[in-house]
Amino acid sequence: MSARRLPGLLTRVFALLFLALVVVGLFVEYPFPSWWVFLPLVLAWTAGIAGGRAASRDIKGASRDAVEVLAPVTGRWSALNSPADRVPSHGVHAYGQTYAIDIVAEGAEGPSAGRPGFAWLWPVARGPRAFPAFGAPLLAVADATVVTADDTQRDHLSRNSLLGLAWLLLAEGEVRGLAGAHRVLGNRVVLDLGDGTYAAYAHVRRGSLQVRAGDTVRAGQQIARCGNSGNSTEPHVHFQLMDHPDLDRARGVPFTWRGIGVPANGEVFVAGRAVSDDW
Repeated sequence: MSARRLPGLLTRVFALLFLALVVVGLFVEYPFPSWWVFLPLVLAWTAGIAGGRAASRDIKGASRDAVEVLAPVTGRWSALNSPADRVPSHGVHAYGQTYAIDIVAEGAEGPSAGRPGFAWLWPVARGPRAFPAFGAPLLAVADATVVTADDTQRDHLSRNSLLGLAWLLLAEGEVRGLAGAHRVLGNRVVLDLGDGTYAAYAHVRRGSLQVRAGDTVRAGQQIARCGNSGNSTEPHVHFQLMDHPDLDRARGVPFTWRGIGVPANGEVFVAGRAVSDDW
């Protein structure tokens, strides 16, 4: 087993053991001191910290120049969790996310044409079709070979309310984390760009794949559509470059989008030609 994968695996195993002991304790008396129940939780936390520190050292020792690629979308978008503001952009190095970026479609300009804002109380959740990003074409960022293509997971309701976000952070997100990368990133496509660089697209729309593993694609070719699968608050594109196709082993690789650069958090940008008629 790869040393990169071991800390994450141990974290999930110890966390599951803790949950199992808690459930067992609801029905039977422990044959050991009750405080022992928390030992797996401490070990899970320790493994997570150790894995994070090891990943940080790994990244620093394998730094690479930014790879220029095309933007994975067209139209009017804005950036969230951008590596232009901090690294690691999502707070972790896991799953090759060191330089990952999230982008949301803003739709047409105007006060009533954009995406729904955050709701403090109501509605608790919205259907994915309420967001302009849902169904937007995802494009190959370079000539490439498809390594992974999966679109079997459902597109769930949004989590962009106070209650929805609490559910995601305190319950759903933790369960997905225990299940591993495929549940965190949801439906996904991974492209081999050559020279040890891979592009990953996450939260892809269910049933929208235009390619399958082994296919070759041209830069700008549509490969799928934006969805709301996996660990996602609303339909958006999670994009990253990495050095390995296996998300559990991958290290993040910096990127820059041709003609755009790396948009900062909240920055609105227009990629290519608007194709709203196709959405």
